[in-house]
Amino acid sequence: MSLDLDFAVRHAGRKADELTRRDVARVLLAVPSGHALVALPDLRRELLAAGNPLSVPFWESAKATLSSIESGVATVGDVQRWLESTGSEPILLTRSYFVWPEESERGPVATEMHARMVAYLEERVASGKIDVDALAAGDVDARHAYEELQERWLGTPLPDGRVPGTAVSEEQEEELFAAWDEEEAYALGELRRVLAELPEPPLPAKELRSAAVRLRVTLTEDSYPGNVLRACAGFDDGVLPDRDEDLWLAVAAGIASPVSDLPDEEDAARFFDLDGELSHEDSILASLCAINHADWLATVTTLARYGPGALASPERIARFIADSEDVAQDIEDVLTEPEDLEATEMLFTAVTPLWAHLGIVDKAEVFTPLGWWGLPKALERAWSAD
Repeated sequence: MSLDLDFAVRHAGRKADELTRRDVARVLLAVPSGHALVALPDLRRELLAAGNPLSVPFWESAKATLSSIESGVATVGDVQRWLESTGSEPILLTRSYFVWPEESERGPVATEMHARMVAYLEERVASGKIDVDALAAGDVDARHAYEELQERWLGTPLPDGRVPGTAVSEEQEEELFAAWDEEEAYALGELRRVLAELPEPPLPAKELRSAAVRLRVTLTEDSYPGNVLRACAGFDDGVLPDRDEDLWLAVAAGIASPVSDLPDEEDAARFFDLDGELSHEDSILASLCAINHADWLATVTTLARYGPGALASPERIARFIADSEDVAQDIEDVLTEPEDLEATEMLFTAVTPLWAHLGIVDKAEVFTPLGWWGLPKALERAWSAD
């Protein structure tokens, strides 16, 4: 691949005299860094001849960045920051934690808003309101002004009333929820397929009654595990189902798919306080929410096959997931590395104590007849909820 002005024009979709620093930077990053370094002087001369010389600080920054990439010392963040220093590249992560989706993952709204911001920044560069040479030189004040400019634009309504940052975030949320629903529907289908091949476990009425009596007391308590189980099941109003079976299944389903957050905190800002620490209860809920459908599917189907007496410790569950044929054949997220096993084991350390309180496992973390009867039903209930 020959990196010359013709290639740059085709890549950027603009005439030679209209190419911006961002256009040229993206062209240089589109080819191997060694090729870009070799082609840099000729490309600079061709742009000069086309009446678009750019500036000395830009070319110096380009050479320095490409050299760092070629020598293997440049980080992804270094390259991104250099691209942003061209003056018309939207900042990937703003100080208010707005994140632009990757180019290949942008929906129609994100694509539109990103293009609008690029055009907005290009106008500010052309008018001299953005000091691109200062940005290229790493000037702190210029960078701060650049960040502030983008923050304001993201939060300012467009003529049609849409707020760019909000519109992009809402589109991402819709896409995330759609993907989550699709994954959940697939997992539910797999769960039902596996359960249809297994015998129906008998209802251990005495054990269910004992667990429900214990649960009704626990759910009135403000401390762990009552507050966590109440949040999982969505019993914020304190009203509990009359039937023991409905109560037990609702709480067991909530562990796999928590319905609400702890109600006694002021707001969710604590989750974004990088210098603070989550409470024990918040950590438990965060772990429950981090367990994906594939892991729940592998865990519950394996226990359903093994039946009562199977060890269901966090360490054993991590191994269930790693060895599950259901996950390995149909879900790409397969555990293969020791650190993956450890991470999954840590997540399920939040689960097994709650399971013990419901009687799904006993004090030795052994799967019980009550768990055999109810856990698959609870997971199906969690994934079938509207």
